Amino acid sequence: MITTPGAAPAPSLDGVSAVVTGASRGIGEAIARALAGAGASVALVARGRAALERLAGELGPRAHVVPCDVRDETAVQGAVAAIGAALGEAPRVLVNNAGLFDVAPLAEQSPSDFAATVDANLVAPFRFIHAFLPAMLAAGRGHIVTVGSIADRHPFPGNGAYAASKFGARAMHEVLRAESRGTGVRATLVSPAATDTAIWDAVRGDRRAGLPTRDQMLRPEDVARAVLFAVAQPPHVTVDELRISRS
Repeated sequence: MITTPGAAPAPSLDGVSAVVTGASRGIGEAIARALAGAGASVALVARGRAALERLAGELGPRAHVVPCDVRDETAVQGAVAAIGAALGEAPRVLVNNAGLFDVAPLAEQSPSDFAATVDANLVAPFRFIHAFLPAMLAAGRGHIVTVGSIADRHPFPGNGAYAASKFGARAMHEVLRAESRGTGVRATLVSPAATDTAIWDAVRGDRRAGLPTRDQMLRPEDVARAVLFAVAQPPHVTVDELRISRS
């Protein structure tokens, strides 16, 4: 490897197996690209098979397509089995990134839509933690990354379901961090401000008051670099939390 004098070497994840949920687009796709680019074998989890196959074709043989709706418990069980078969082991890195984003005042949001957001953003990450954490603890190594949000600390109008789910995900991360301390398993929360992805396409103009424009947002690659930074640290170093904003 050639490095510029005085520059830090590029992170290497050779031999590391990883799972990224919501990998078909946006932040998840950028994270998958970053991990694979550093040498990791990556299981790509999302609903859209075609998008996953396109990405895997670009990333090469280290990328494995695992179609799954993370809100469907039976589908997650099938995905967990497929991941084990593809990677040949329990993953060393789990990135819980998949989620829903819906801007709606509480007075207008239906209970079913509220529940769907909480299921995707909080219950689904727990499903994957529940599936992989025991093996990580048994091996004495592993890294669980939760992709949070600025909304996991700051409530915004129209974010009732989203903020509730992200506050919950942050709490789950904190409990995981407390329970895994000293076990060799690491936990990191990466919480970006608004990021320019397709989730904003569905936000109507009348609900954009007070929101940044797309060109004022972070880019998915900004978040991916933060995730790569955290997981590439030496085993004795844990990056507990990274909060990212637009400068």
